[in-house]
Amino acid sequence: MSRISISEADEKEFTQLIADDLESGALEKVTELFRYNKTLFLIVGNLIKDERMKVRLGTNMLMDELREERPEDVKLALPGLLPLLQNENPTIRGDTADMIGMIGSNEHISALQELLQDSNHQVVEIASEAIDNIIKENPPN
Repeated sequence: MSRISISEADEKEFTQLIADDLESGALEKVTELFRYNKTLFLIVGNLIKDERMKVRLGTNMLMDELREERPEDVKLALPGLLPLLQNENPTIRGDTADMIGMIGSNEHISALQELLQDSNHQVVEIASEAIDNIIKENPPN
């Protein structure tokens, strides 16, 4: 699979447009856009950082819907998500851990295990659940 990329200007513009659509409740529209253009998975980390709860919840619903249908495409979001596990905001750390638990694989468990020592008890709980979810979805052979 070839690497896909997005310019900084396009990333900023797409993030704003998609976030505004999610804020207004246009999840179906956004889902169709992601189905059509897998480059958009590169901005999922930006959407998780949005201060608007509707945007973060919409992003989670989007990824939950597409993970079954396009498992390889949703994994394109992981490079933008993994650094957010160290974000200063516990909400972002928790939301990110939850999403990695949804779309990640065994190779992402070690990054989540670092959150088991987090100062925020909710982040610890979410990280633990994310690890359990990855193990459940990717059992050893």
